[in-house]
Amino acid sequence: METSLHRELKLIYAASPEDTEVRIGRFRIDAVNGKELIEIQHGGLSAIRDKIQKLLKDHRVRVVKTIIARKLLVKRKSRRGRVVERRLSPKRGQLLDVFGDLVHFTRVFPHPRLTLEVLLVEVEEWRYPGHGRRRRWRLRDFQIEDQKLLEIQGHRVIRRAKDLANMVPNSIPLPFDTQDLANALQIKRWEAQKVAYCLRHTGAAEPVGKRGNAILYAWPKPKRKAG
Repeated sequence: METSLHRELKLIYAASPEDTEVRIGRFRIDAVNGKELIEIQHGGLSAIRDKIQKLLKDHRVRVVKTIIARKLLVKRKSRRGRVVERRLSPKRGQLLDVFGDLVHFTRVFPHPRLTLEVLLVEVEEWRYPGHGRRRRWRLRDFQIEDQKLLEIQGHRVIRRAKDLANMVPNSIPLPFDTQDLANALQIKRWEAQKVAYCLRHTGAAEPVGKRGNAILYAWPKPKRKAG
């Protein structure tokens, strides 16, 4: 089911309301603005990887990846029932969360016709209780009725591997391992390992040796201009 959040973002990025849900070949595109095709992705980037790879053969594509920075939960007593609770979710997304998705997207990014835009949003999420007996494998006992856009808190445009490297503070020691990366970004080491994977596989950083069992990374040296 399409959410209000998705509909609102399509209208923000499209050249006009008529430029949403446009058919391009065998694909349906969220929005079109000039010659740029725009796909708005709330889930994992791996779900649209093959589609984007095919579209890039002939088109400029912008992938808008949303990250929920703040979420207001609105709970109903039942489906279409009265509201019984409003509260802020303790979960907060941040810009660096995009690396968790990029590990499944490095076959596509970077590409000269691809722009990745990370959008930090504040949303209102409407919920009602789920039905039936809760099973062990189920992570939630509720149904999401809708998500609504409250505010766009910020965005970051990523076009080149260098743009990923620029997300790492200049204070990081060189060469660095994933613990250095975790310290510089103030994240856990397992998260830093995903960042390092993306940096390496996009060419933003390169392995230059080892410190014990840890791989050491450095920024690539600038290529000399011919002549």
